[in-house]
Amino acid sequence: MGTIIERHLNSGKKSYCAQIVVKRDGKKHREAKTFGNRASAQAWINLRKGVLSKPGAFSKSDDPTLAVVIDRYLGDLADEPGRTKTQVLRTIKTYDIASKRCSKLRASDYVDLFRSLRVKPQTRGNYAAHLSAVVSIAEAAWSYPLDYGEFKKAVMVVKRLRLTSKSERRDRRPTLDELEAMLTHFAGREARGQSEIPMTKIVPFALFSTRRLEEITRICRSDYQPAHGSELARVLVRDMKNPGQKRGNDIWCDLPPEAAVWVEHMLTLHGEEQIFPFNHRTIGTYWTDGARMMEIENLHFHDLRHEGVSRLFEMDWSIPRVSKVSGHQDWNSLRRYAHLRQSGDKYANWKWKTP
Repeated sequence: MGTIIERHLNSGKKSYCAQIVVKRDGKKHREAKTFGNRASAQAWINLRKGVLSKPGAFSKSDDPTLAVVIDRYLGDLADEPGRTKTQVLRTIKTYDIASKRCSKLRASDYVDLFRSLRVKPQTRGNYAAHLSAVVSIAEAAWSYPLDYGEFKKAVMVVKRLRLTSKSERRDRRPTLDELEAMLTHFAGREARGQSEIPMTKIVPFALFSTRRLEEITRICRSDYQPAHGSELARVLVRDMKNPGQKRGNDIWCDLPPEAAVWVEHMLTLHGEEQIFPFNHRTIGTYWTDGARMMEIENLHFHDLRHEGVSRLFEMDWSIPRVSKVSGHQDWNSLRRYAHLRQSGDKYANWKWKTP
């Protein structure tokens, strides 16, 4: 009745998918949930066995609540779900709609949910996209009576009511004065022994490599190839963000010399497998706190990527050449980064350019 499947995740950790199959009256009922250890998976199987053995439980489980469907979706994913998707779906479970059974859900229920979300239209659109991933497969995958047509009608309504919208394109780029203030602040903390994170090394690498924060902390020694002849150094970027494929999307990306020098420097400082062996959330917190203390408004760590890509265009790099650094597979998406402020390299004599 119950089985446990051990899975090896890209992060190197293990997960345990507990599965239950019940056959009654010629129909099969399946449930699955993923846990971080085998003991928890077995405990869940034992619990569900008891619940499903009770009179009437099987018929109810054929028409579960939306909360149960969300849990099953997260449990059935082949790999760890993205942090944003997990957070969004868990938040939806706190609303009244989560307690309704699949057969009772109508377009008006989804519209009410989206109306009640106290977020920006762009964020509301993200909620709709993540919930759509659940609703769209519930009937085909698990035979739950969840009408995807009702959800699509709701999405059309909230769009016409302008409750949802596409994400705004962000064009913020740091100035040299802002970077000077931030790095001087970080250098002072490091000199006083008040920082466990070498931000004066991470920030220049992020800018010149154009890498996202989480990508930086995943790069391992074995993922780095030094420059050879006329070929630039490069790194294997694991699980690169991509609308159609988030996990297993590993891409080799070129490293400009200004980025490669920081990798070579880090390799001499420690023996860890990860070149930047730090928690990406901690780095993000350091950046946010630094911007606040320096009274710099609306500057995100991710803006370093925008700055790095734009810098390459200002140095007259071609789109194909830039894409080999940034990892963009769609060249059209690179055009929005070409916010040229000048020609040439404004970082040519930047004091933070090298170790």
